[in-house]
Amino acid sequence: MYYSVFYQKDFYVFFRKSITFAPRKIMCMQRYSLILLFILPFLAGCGDYNSVMKTTDFEYKYEAAKSYYTEGNYRKASEAFGQVLTILKGTQYGDECLFMLGMSNYYAGDSESAAQFFKKYYQSYPKGHYVELSRYYCAMSYYSRLVDTRLDQSNTMDALTEFSNFLEYYPESGLRAQTQEMIFNLQDKLVEKEYLAAKLYYDLGTYVLNCVYGGSNYEACVITAQNALKDYPYASPERKEELSIMILRAKYHLARQSVVEKRLERFRDAVDEYYAFQNEFPESKYMNEAERILHHSERVIAKKGNMEEDEVEADESIKPKKGKEKNRLIDELKREEKHTKRQSVDKKLRDVKNSAFIFTDNK
Repeated sequence: MYYSVFYQKDFYVFFRKSITFAPRKIMCMQRYSLILLFILPFLAGCGDYNSVMKTTDFEYKYEAAKSYYTEGNYRKASEAFGQVLTILKGTQYGDECLFMLGMSNYYAGDSESAAQFFKKYYQSYPKGHYVELSRYYCAMSYYSRLVDTRLDQSNTMDALTEFSNFLEYYPESGLRAQTQEMIFNLQDKLVEKEYLAAKLYYDLGTYVLNCVYGGSNYEACVITAQNALKDYPYASPERKEELSIMILRAKYHLARQSVVEKRLERFRDAVDEYYAFQNEFPESKYMNEAERILHHSERVIAKKGNMEEDEVEADESIKPKKGKEKNRLIDELKREEKHTKRQSVDKKLRDVKNSAFIFTDNK
């Protein structure tokens, strides 16, 4: 009787505890179930991906890579294509695998690697099925890596070269319109780069510490602007006008800063530049300023190069920068030179890396 009562009592206590904590246990179980509901597919996907990467069945891995690409898993597709590329090289799937590897890297955001693979495709398979698209997306890969106009424009030049080659090889391509638009955008970017460089030289004015090898900032401005007009004849009319008036201003200030022996000749050069500007831009918004430069230059020429100290300058707006503004421009020039040197070193390292990659893959 004692054991029976004890057993019943103990069971009763256990039963009450079970009823008390049952709702809490059910809630915990529901919470864990929801967590597992989201985690299990991810774990299953990871398991499938790991099994694909570990398998030695390269045909299965290649099909899985194409499946990843179709689903939009470009990073996984890139890794899978990269593993089977060497195995499939020389087979009927070799060119397709290389092209798909480039596309996977392109859509995954690795445009640098994509450009390498696309370039390798049209070099290895000049008559391949995807050679036209490879040339186009090689250019697009460089285009997607464009940087600020004030920085090094190596990628801009590479993109412009690839787009130009694409039009040369495929003048009747369905991508012709897009390619021409890209070329115009790239040329505008390069013109803008040259314009900013010329403007920087002009704004530095009589500063001489960056001219240790001779010359002057005004001469550098003229040469830079003239080269921009010659190298990019399809630049916008507005930018051509800006470059042309800058050449006139720079020649005028160069004449003003010249020694007596060179002053007369340089003022005549400024006058010639005025007439060239007038012929090309007769309705220019800078025509009043250009005429003031002309009149002042003609007065100096009439005096055979003699300039009085109290002579009025052509216009306040064409004075070179002074004071704090000049110091800011000097700092900007130093930063640009430092950045250009650093980018040059980085480009050499990338070239060495790319050469090593191509050599290893061709072994």
